[in-house]
Amino acid sequence: MFTGIIEEIGRVEAVEPAGDDIRLRVSGAVVTSDAGHGDSIAVNGVCLTVVELGGGSGGPDGAPGWFTADVMPETLTHSSLGALEVGSPVNLERAVRAGGRLGGHIVQGHVDGVGEVLARTPGDRWEVVRVGVPAELARYVVHKGSVTLDGVSLTVSDLSDAGASAPWLEVSLIPETLTRTTLGDAPVGTTVNVEVDVVAKYVEKMVGATR
Repeated sequence: MFTGIIEEIGRVEAVEPAGDDIRLRVSGAVVTSDAGHGDSIAVNGVCLTVVELGGGSGGPDGAPGWFTADVMPETLTHSSLGALEVGSPVNLERAVRAGGRLGGHIVQGHVDGVGEVLARTPGDRWEVVRVGVPAELARYVVHKGSVTLDGVSLTVSDLSDAGASAPWLEVSLIPETLTRTTLGDAPVGTTVNVEVDVVAKYVEKMVGATR
C-alpha cells in the first residue's frame, strides 16, 4: 500500500522488451536506499515489484541506485507505462511501513485507467490542472474527494456534471507538488495514470449486493 506522497522523481534508464511485456530499469537514490528484492515501489502510481538492484554509493562514479521491474501486459494496457522511454522522469514512492503516517490517502498502486491533461490555469504560486477521465471512472470521483494522478494523492477541487459525455476533474497543485512531482511539468496532452479512491468501489459493490 502507498499514500500518494511522492518521495522523489526518478528516471527511466532502460526499457527492455520481453515478448509481450517489458522490463524497466529506473534510477532513484531515495527509494533504493533500503529496498530489497521483492519489495514494492510505485512508478507513476503503478505498484511494481523489485527484481534487481544496483548502483548506489558503491556504484560506478557514485551513480544513484537503480532497480528493475517487470511490467505485464495487463499493466501496459491500463496504464501509461508502455509509453515510457529512456530518460523519462517518473514519480517514485516506496510502500508505506505499518505504523507509518498516512500522509495522503490509501493508494493501492492498481491503476484504474488513463486520463489526459486538458488544461492548466496558473495562479500566483499554484496551478489548477484539468484532467479528462474515462467515463467508467467518473462515478467514483466526488468534489473534495481523493484521487491519485501518476501516483500523487490529490484533492478534487472541481469536476464535470454527472453524466457528462467527456467527464473531467480538476486539482489544485501547490508549489510543493509542482516542484517535487512530474505533474509540475506535464503539458496539455500528457497522459496520466488514474486511480480512484478504492473506498468508493467497495461501497458501490456492497450497496449493489444489498439491493
